[in-house]
Amino acid sequence: MKFWMLLSFMVFTLTGCAGAMMASTVGGAVMLNDERSISTQLDDTNADFSIDSALRSNNELRENSNVTGISMNGNVLLIGQAPSSRLRDLAVSTIQNLKLGGKIHNQIRVGNPISFTTRSNDSWITTKVKGRMLNDKNLDMTRIKVVTENGEVFLLGLVSRAQADLAVDIARNTSGVRKVIKVFEYTDAAN
Repeated sequence: MKFWMLLSFMVFTLTGCAGAMMASTVGGAVMLNDERSISTQLDDTNADFSIDSALRSNNELRENSNVTGISMNGNVLLIGQAPSSRLRDLAVSTIQNLKLGGKIHNQIRVGNPISFTTRSNDSWITTKVKGRMLNDKNLDMTRIKVVTENGEVFLLGLVSRAQADLAVDIARNTSGVRKVIKVFEYTDAAN
């Protein structure tokens, strides 16, 4: 009986290890292909957690707005809706107080938070844009982050101008996309 329990435990543990190894291998390949240093990638991940925590810890923002932030290469993109310019400004100052060091791209729209249906549609648009990018052999999609908010597609990444132009063209020509906003940083010498 003990043998079977031990064998079951080993199989379960090894299965988990295989999944973890596969996930870390895929994640590692994406990390190595990224133009950002591994340290910067980790800083961005930590900044994402700090941004989320800061926005959620403010009761007024949490209860009345729909604001999120994404960090890329030390810069922050703020998106979503706030019912007043005062709340929009409060969200921006909340993130500024984190002193993350980079530029803050304020793309918060003044208006009521979007519905669940709209958020679901945004997820579908993001999936379509990413799928089309993945199918384009001339585009390295691993260097581009795609975020959709209320039909507006935000493209972030550290890429060449040619890659940025290709990504914008793909996103712009995807059904359901109302607007494409570039938040790229360029690896080319000419900025």
